[in-house]
Amino acid sequence: MKFTAIVLLTLVMAAAVCAQRPRVIQTGTPTDATKVAPAPAPQTMKAKYEGGIFGYNKTMEGTLSFDDTNQRLLFRKDQKELFIPYNAVTSAFADTQKRQPKAATIAGAIPVLYSLPAHFIKKKVRYLTIQYSDPDTRVAGVTSFRLDNKDLVESAVFTLANKAGLVPRGDIYVRKRDDAEAKKTTP
Repeated sequence: MKFTAIVLLTLVMAAAVCAQRPRVIQTGTPTDATKVAPAPAPQTMKAKYEGGIFGYNKTMEGTLSFDDTNQRLLFRKDQKELFIPYNAVTSAFADTQKRQPKAATIAGAIPVLYSLPAHFIKKKVRYLTIQYSDPDTRVAGVTSFRLDNKDLVESAVFTLANKAGLVPRGDIYVRKRDDAEAKKTTP
């Protein structure tokens, strides 16, 4: 009986070992050149400014425009104008966050068992996030603009990167430093 159990266990182990296959290793990783470029962004789009530019702390809804004649990204609301020059943009990327809508927050505050599902309601919010360093004013920071959907954000990031002279690095676009500038900062 013990001998039969040992033989049976050995056969099962041998079958398990034979069933395993070697892993296939990818020789090349997809590069940024293989990615399909999104469609160019519209010249003007609805956006919500979320903060980050010195002197403008409140969120505002307005329009975001590519002002090519003045080489800048322009946000307008009524009489207010915020802008970031293309040459001041150091990086740009699309950001996504999950937020709970106000109605779900209010419904979740009611102390009733039926309000429990309201705590699980989340909505994806899409942002165009820009890091900038203005050489004229020596002001640097990070700002974000909330846009309607994923495709609009991706096309806005791609268009801004092309206009500002940024290069892709993974999912973000960055400004490469000049050789002379890099030599000044490295020991």
